[in-house]
Formats: sequence, structure tokens, C-alpha cells
Amino acid sequence: MTNDLVLVTGGTGFIAQYCMLALLNSGYRVRTTVRSLAREVEVREHLKAGVEAGERLSFVEADLTDDRGWPEAVAGCAYVLHGASPTPSGDQTREEDWIEPAVGGNLRVLGAARDIGFRGYRGWTWA
Repeated sequence: MTNDLVLVTGGTGFIAQYCMLALLNSGYRVRTTVRSLAREVEVREHLKAGVEAGERLSFVEADLTDDRGWPEAVAGCAYVLHGASPTPSGDQTREEDWIEPAVGGNLRVLGAARDIGFRGYRGWTWA
């Protein structure tokens, strides 16, 4: 069992929620990002079937297309699991609607982790 804090981005997503379940059941504390804090109740309800997270689960509002929220999201985290990805719908069929937000979001998450001194996992580092 560990008490380390793990950031899981994209907390409303299917894969991110299964990752959060695994982490919480293994004793980790989890912080997750959502585009709106109004979704916290929904996420907690989905996770309730697999774990009662209580205070071990926290939420930060952050969007892949905006710099706001990411410094708070990564603060104090030992690990970052990036599961968020843009999910355009309707008439958003252009490459710019999918790829540019995904690349920009990856850079935001990595940049925020770098800015707090996160240096990689088990010897893996980036410049």
C-alpha cells in the first residue's frame, strides 16, 4: 500500500476511470482533472461500484485547450497518468478539431509536470 498522489487526467473518461479504480484499490490517492467540477458527482457515482474513494479522490478543473488549472493539477503528485483526450462531436470532423487539441494538451500536461520538477519515472527523464 502506498499513499502517493497520482494525477489521472480526463476523469470523466472510460479508461481514466478504470485506471483510477485500480490506483485507489492499490492504496494510492488520486487527483483527476475534469473540464467542469460539476461532473464530480457523476465520476464518484461511476467509481462507487468498484471503490469508495472518499477523501482519497480529489478533482481539479482543467481543460486540454487552456493553460489554467494544470499547475494546480500536478502540484504534489508523485506520478502523472495522462488519459485525457479531446472528443469533438457533431460537425467537428476536421483534423484541427482532434489532433491540435490532443498535441496541445499533451504539451500542457508535460510542461506542468516539468515545471514542478517532475523528472520522469524510475530513471526515465526528459530534457
